[in-house]
Amino acid sequence: MQLSAWMTTVAFCLTAGLAESAHAQGNWDVVLNGRAIHVNAAQKWNEDNWGLGVEREFNPTGRWVKVALANGFKDSCGEPSYMAGGGLKRRFRLFSDDLYFDVGMIGFLMTREDVHHNRPFPGALPAVTIGTRRVALNLTYMPNSVVDHVTKANLKDPDMKGVYFLQLKFDASLFSPRARRRAHWLAEAGE
Repeated sequence: MQLSAWMTTVAFCLTAGLAESAHAQGNWDVVLNGRAIHVNAAQKWNEDNWGLGVEREFNPTGRWVKVALANGFKDSCGEPSYMAGGGLKRRFRLFSDDLYFDVGMIGFLMTREDVHHNRPFPGALPAVTIGTRRVALNLTYMPNSVVDHVTKANLKDPDMKGVYFLQLKFDASLFSPRARRRAHWLAEAGE
């Protein structure tokens, strides 16, 4: 089995199987990849990086939060791309224990068609998260030097000055059967 197919299978199984158990543990999240912003790009790049993944936080109530993650998405060329890795973020509480801001680094193995024909390669990028326990926004930045070194995209688009990636992160318990029953009950009560 190819590594990219294996990573997709793992991400799907984790996403599908964790929703109910996530409620008890409270540490699993479903990640929706969605947007890339190619800074100052002259070429047309795929900025709709739709995909799905999972993220697990370890010690989410502490100052230092370790994360493990895996996801698949459409890359900037519109091709399937897969990644898995982990990182460390410093968590800052904002106004309450529920609202937070994280800043840190994510290390990963990734596959891309335009980089060694989907053979895994390592990477590390800065990462920021802002949100609550239930919903958050992940932001990652790939500086111009990394874009040029890894993907050689600057050969096609020398004006590009880096890429921002945006993801929405949802507590997996929001997708459990219990959460759907509760939402249905609330909708009926509001009628």
